[in-house]
Formats: sequence, C-alpha cells, structure tokens
Amino acid sequence: MFEFVSNYRYIQDTVDIAFVAIILYFILRFIEGTRAVQMIFGLLSLVIIYFLSQNFDLFTINWLLGNFLSFIILIAVILFQHDLRRVLAAIGRSPFLIHFHSVKSNQNILDEIVKSATYLSSNKIGGLIAIEMNNNLGDFIEIGTNIDAKLSTELIVSIFNTSSPIHDGAIIVSNDKILSAGSFFPLATDPDLDKDLGTRHRAAIGITRETDCIVVIVSEETSKISLAYQGDLTRGLDAASLNQRLIEIIEIKK
Repeated sequence: MFEFVSNYRYIQDTVDIAFVAIILYFILRFIEGTRAVQMIFGLLSLVIIYFLSQNFDLFTINWLLGNFLSFIILIAVILFQHDLRRVLAAIGRSPFLIHFHSVKSNQNILDEIVKSATYLSSNKIGGLIAIEMNNNLGDFIEIGTNIDAKLSTELIVSIFNTSSPIHDGAIIVSNDKILSAGSFFPLATDPDLDKDLGTRHRAAIGITRETDCIVVIVSEETSKISLAYQGDLTRGLDAASLNQRLIEIIEIKK
C-alpha cells in the first residue's frame, strides 16, 4: 500500500513539474526578443540581492527590497501588460481548444478584400483591413467609428479615400460586414524591425501579435500590398498571392 502511494505521488510530482516547465517554455518563447526579457533579468537580480542582504545582515537594503518584492506581482502585470496579452492570445490560439471562426472561407468575401487592396494599391491609397477571427476585437471596434454595413469594394475604397474623415486607422471586418472604421491598434516597437516600416505596418504587426486576426496593409508610399498574421509580415503581394495566403490561413484555422 505504501509503495502504491509513493508511486502515485511520484507520478503526480512528475506531471506537476512537466506542466510548469511547459508553461515557462511558452512564456519565454513569446517574450523572446522583447523588453520583458531584460526586465525579468533585472527582477531576478533584485531577488538575488535580497537574499544576499539577508545572509550578510544588510538591514536597510533587505527592508527596501522586501517591501518592493511584496508588490512584485502587481508590478509585473503593469510592466508586462502587452506581453501578457500576447501570451494569453497565443493560448487562445492553441490547437487544443475548440474555436469558432467569425470569417468563413467564403470566396466572395475574400474576393472583395483582394479587389479592394488591389484598387487601393493601383491608386496609391493607403489602407489597413483587419479580418476578425477567433479573438474578439470589440475593444478596437469601440474606439473606431461604427459602420456595421455589408462588405464591398466600393465601401472600403470610399472609407480609405483621403478626403474621408475616417480614412486614418483600420477597418475591422467580420464575416461579410465592415464593423468599424478609423480604429487604431497598438504599434510594434521592436528595435530590430525594418526602419522603413510605417505606422500601418507596425500597427498590423502589433495587433496580430495580440490577437489572431489577419491584417491586409496597402502602403500609400510604395503601393505595395502586405499581409500580417501572428506577428509575421509578408510583403510585396499581388492579387493572386494575397488571395492564396488568405485562403491558406483561413483553411488552417478551420
């Protein structure tokens, strides 16, 4: 009986350690290359100094660090809020979870998006089209201008026309509807990003890191069409390659 209990406890501890290791691996993977890594090392240094101050009876330092570290969870949430959103969004994209997709692989919808991007490109009009997938973009819809109209090339073009008061920012598409226009996304500020990336491209990278949406970008300066997904940017697309990339992503997400 004692041997059975010991074996059960051993299996339980192994599973426990394995789960912790997996969680730490994914956290480190998603914050790799961000400022959070440097902050974590800084906090670890303070923890080491705290324990050293205890051993060497450095009362003042120990008291200061002890009070500081008692608020460490709150401090970490404030400092790492953007990175935490990325990690939670990545968990939401896990293949182990059941998903509902707001964008169906309806070729008519994709055709309208591709036609719009192509028209904007050929006329040197900038554009940012976010396609909602599993993660709800409600927070970004609220800060934009409510549209709630059927998706069409004509409407997209009119929104991004420079004479339109809502041409800045992004439109958000869900199924066959444009939900909002003039929505603004968090910008990616990584120092290793290409210096020639403008606000639209950085906004596309930023929002696709935090959610699972797809973003189509048309550069006003170069007329090039790009697509951002999961923080990765594919540039220099034409109508055929954009359509193919959209189909690939949506089919994978099904």
